[in-house]
Amino acid sequence: MANNMFVLLQAAQGGGSPWMSIAMIALIIVVFYFFMIKPQMKRQKELRKFQESLKKGDRVLVAGGIFGTVEELRDDSIVVTIAHDTTIRVLKTSVYRDATDVK
Repeated sequence: MANNMFVLLQAAQGGGSPWMSIAMIALIIVVFYFFMIKPQMKRQKELRKFQESLKKGDRVLVAGGIFGTVEELRDDSIVVTIAHDTTIRVLKTSVYRDATDVK
């Protein structure tokens, strides 16, 4: 795909009209939007929705690879039990995924 874009850019620069160059730049922007920016925005929205839906008893994966169970929810943080009598408080934004399928 990158090779095709390079060929298109060379054709646009090789004496074509300025409108062709503008059209090629617009095409590149559209391609970047639909293949890179939009999917990333979708993943961020899903992660934010997951973080907002956390509840007590959920098994989660926290940043740094720490597995635990949600014990308490606060405004911007949660208390996670990671071992018997061992709890940590982390920001909700550091919880990356549900860990119920991981043993």
